[in-house]
Amino acid sequence: MDIALGLLVIVAVVCAGSAVGRKLNLPVPLLLVLAGVAGSFLPFIPPVELNPELVLVGLLPPLLYAAAFRTSLFDFTSNRRSIGLLSVGYVIFGTLGVGLVVWWLFPEIPLPAAIALGAVVAPPDAVAATAIARRVGMPRRIVNILEGESLVNDATALVCLRAAVAAIAGSVSALDVAGGFVLAAGGGLVVGVAAAYILTEIRKRISNVAINTSTSLMAPFVAFLPAEAIHASGVLAVVVTGLVMGTKAPSMPNGAARQSARSNWDTVQFLLENAVFLLIGLQVRTIVDSVQDDSLGAGRVWLGCAVILLAVLVLRPLWVFPSTYLPRLIPAVQRKDPAPPWQFPAIVSWAGMRGVVTLAAVLTLPGDLEHRNVLVLAAMVVVGGTLVLQGFTLPALVRALGLPGPDRREDALNQASLMQLATAAGMERLEQLRRDSDPPEVMDMLRRRTQERGLAAWERLGRPAAEAATPSQRYAQLRMAMLEAERDKVLELRRGGDYAHEVLSEVLERLDVEESMLDASLNELDSAAAGGGEGLSQPGGACDHLTAAMPSPRPDNPACAGCEREGTTPVHLRMCLACGHVGCCDSSAGRHASRHFKETGHPVMRSIEPGEEWRWCYVDDLLG
Repeated sequence: MDIALGLLVIVAVVCAGSAVGRKLNLPVPLLLVLAGVAGSFLPFIPPVELNPELVLVGLLPPLLYAAAFRTSLFDFTSNRRSIGLLSVGYVIFGTLGVGLVVWWLFPEIPLPAAIALGAVVAPPDAVAATAIARRVGMPRRIVNILEGESLVNDATALVCLRAAVAAIAGSVSALDVAGGFVLAAGGGLVVGVAAAYILTEIRKRISNVAINTSTSLMAPFVAFLPAEAIHASGVLAVVVTGLVMGTKAPSMPNGAARQSARSNWDTVQFLLENAVFLLIGLQVRTIVDSVQDDSLGAGRVWLGCAVILLAVLVLRPLWVFPSTYLPRLIPAVQRKDPAPPWQFPAIVSWAGMRGVVTLAAVLTLPGDLEHRNVLVLAAMVVVGGTLVLQGFTLPALVRALGLPGPDRREDALNQASLMQLATAAGMERLEQLRRDSDPPEVMDMLRRRTQERGLAAWERLGRPAAEAATPSQRYAQLRMAMLEAERDKVLELRRGGDYAHEVLSEVLERLDVEESMLDASLNELDSAAAGGGEGLSQPGGACDHLTAAMPSPRPDNPACAGCEREGTTPVHLRMCLACGHVGCCDSSAGRHASRHFKETGHPVMRSIEPGEEWRWCYVDDLLG
């Protein structure tokens, strides 16, 4: 009964804290940590002791799998050098650096134990990095690097921790450590690929939605447990499985199973990633009480913990800045990947929040280790300090450094362009499959519905959000009202008892499926209204600038001179229709097209990407 009540309270607090955080625009992870800290000191809440096995085996695999499943394998591989330098190089550097600081502060603690604490606090947390980075609105490449780092660094840290614990118990050689790394990396990679292949082949052959979804939920443990059994990295195996299956998922058959798996994983990820922050806070009272009688003295212990936190904060930029710029002294690397502005490594340096894995890992230290409670407290201080100091100040730092996040207009344009290409492919397939005997009205319906879906994306660009809803959004509003009436009628007939329950359930399920398809359009409209009417364009109807702008052909071999001068890489290219200047889009680091408008006042530019003909008026924020 106590366990059931505890789980109920945790879920209730997670849901309430998440709702309050989003309502007040506060970081939900930090809010839940503070709620947990406050709860740990309430007299009617019993002490909470975190079981490390529960976290490392029960919570970490599904959390990492959910994050890896949503991570682009292409983005991961394209940033593999940066991710490798952080997830392997920085973790080893941080492990040794923090270990030496701990040994200097507390000579009474053996060096292997000090290095074990370094391994524990070295890896930033996957959940914290993802949750806060996306909320802040960082440039996508920084988010991709942080996500990639947080997926792999736990594997490196746990291998370092195993080596340090082995050294505490006896002797361990450099060859043993190197062999452990090779086994962990190679074995984890092989098991992860094998698990992904087996599960993908099984799910291809399962049409039942419930069984297919259950197989998906098994995936992290199917990868983790065999890898751990052969002393490889279960964490790396889970990450590899998630990356591969996430890449394969869109091409899997059975759309209902794909939708069900996404919905279930959304719920699992929401509960687990928020519950771990609450658990972090609930540990505070137990950990603080455990060091009161330590022979090192309370004052010395707390001062030492503060210095360890400072070392963790300082060591990260000491690694990030050189590892960012030194490899680019190699001409081949510089040509392929020019050096980013200094703001990029500055943000990566400060985005190093630690989380529940750090706490779980430190609790695996031997119970008879002298001054073990001090090491646990130090890990707790690092977790709480990084979450509060870095988590609360990271949004302000991103704004102060002026780093542009993903451009909503650019995303909308790309979405519309992508939808147009997909629609064209669908229409081409329709023409290939049509027969002379096909009813004309069926062909017309297919063409109309396909084209309307593509046009809905362009409507978002060409209509001001402050005005009336676009046709597709108005359709969604009216159809939603109709569905409500249809559902009410079915429920009314259900009360009469004239229809079988199975028949009623089938009809209601069909209505629910159609309603879920309308949610996206209505959410876009609600978001625009909540934003005070700020949309992709401003009220005003026709635009004289677009009307006056003369069409201009795409130049041969276009390039952004600003990017070439500053050593940055453009994402997309735009051309001014007044003077022919070529600049990069707002998703690029330089944003030279927008800077050209601010410097010259030339109002209209056009895309010169292959296959794109659209124009944009900077003055009226209108697409033409």
